[in-house]
Amino acid sequence: MNRIEDIEKKHLETILAGKKITEFFPGDTVKVNVRIVEGKRQRVQAFEGVCIAKKKGGINSSFTVRKVSFGEGVERVFQLYSPNLDSIELIRSGKVRRAKLYYLRDRSGKSARINEKIKKKLGVDLTPEIKEQDSIDVGSVDNSNIEIKSESTAEAQKEKVQDTKLKQK
Repeated sequence: MNRIEDIEKKHLETILAGKKITEFFPGDTVKVNVRIVEGKRQRVQAFEGVCIAKKKGGINSSFTVRKVSFGEGVERVFQLYSPNLDSIELIRSGKVRRAKLYYLRDRSGKSARINEKIKKKLGVDLTPEIKEQDSIDVGSVDNSNIEIKSESTAEAQKEKVQDTKLKQK
């Protein structure tokens, strides 16, 4: 077993050296571009849907994508490291609490939707504007401007509330 795993790791490293694979999870909406050979021609076909399962097994890793086409549910299993896989694009991240989303097979319409995972940006950019200076010393930045700005916005909000109360009377 150990020899087989070593061979798979080496082969996986050579595959990953030439290909960039997007990180995605179950619940994410992905667009998988697949190379299709038709006779002598070769083309790329997109398959866009929700990733409902992901199997991690080294070189045998695979994932299942589900979409509804003309009212009929279509699922397709892709090998993650297949040479026929052209690219994987992450369309939107889904907020789910399960690894396998097989319950979506029984649902249709609004109940089959998955909420979007919103990545929050914490904090507010409080850096003062820089004019005519290319570099700043850390000690030379004055934080008094920042406090004044935040106080002025608080005062402006109080004035707006008072104006709306006067208009209502």
